[in-house]
Amino acid sequence: MSLSITMAVTRRVLTQLRRDRRTLAMLLVLPCLLITLLWWIYDDANPMLFDRIGPALLAIFPVIVMFLVTSVTTLRERSSGTLERLLAMPMGKLDFLVGYAIAFGLVAALQSVLAVAVAVGLLDLEVSGPLWLLTTVAVVDAVLGSALGLFVSAFAQTEFQAVQFMPALVIPQLLLCGLLVPRDQLPRALELVSDALPLSYAVDAMQHLTSSSATGPVWRDIAVVAAFAAAGLAIGAATLRRRTP
Repeated sequence: MSLSITMAVTRRVLTQLRRDRRTLAMLLVLPCLLITLLWWIYDDANPMLFDRIGPALLAIFPVIVMFLVTSVTTLRERSSGTLERLLAMPMGKLDFLVGYAIAFGLVAALQSVLAVAVAVGLLDLEVSGPLWLLTTVAVVDAVLGSALGLFVSAFAQTEFQAVQFMPALVIPQLLLCGLLVPRDQLPRALELVSDALPLSYAVDAMQHLTSSSATGPVWRDIAVVAAFAAAGLAIGAATLRRRTP
């Protein structure tokens, strides 16, 4: 792995994103709009409910959006032949994937700052822990979504196939992460499955920050989410094909 090659890939991806305004809008504006919409739904009916599920949404939305954009963008590179040409150069698979991860991670940082600013500053989401740590968790969650998208892109052959992975890989995590029912109230078998899913720890970290000022459990959850992201990148690099079938 070469730092100069990795950073060159990062600059290339950032340049492409800057020119694609629709993708930028989806990355930066959509999570803020979705959080605002949910706040509006519960504003009159049950304002306290937004305080309960708002933290989970700050963890979930970045993962979903980054997963979709990263997987589709990478598959577009493959279908156009760009990926094959890039990997024919003196570039390792890990250079390619880490470069993409850094680029989308930087966008994820901006996305997370905006989402947290809207939720806390405009929608009055109550936070007991440090605000900067809440933003850090959101950034790590978005990086997890990017890593899962890169992981899926190593197996899918078309953009449509990449999207098909979402019901199998992401939706079960949405159901078991604690958004609908607290994880300790799930049936024991489902609770064990939930313990093995990265989104569960992302949601736990957000909920810890909004309900307690203690940061120890938050750092533990961040470490678990980061480990899943690193594992996704490593497996994606090991299975990424140099040639398009």
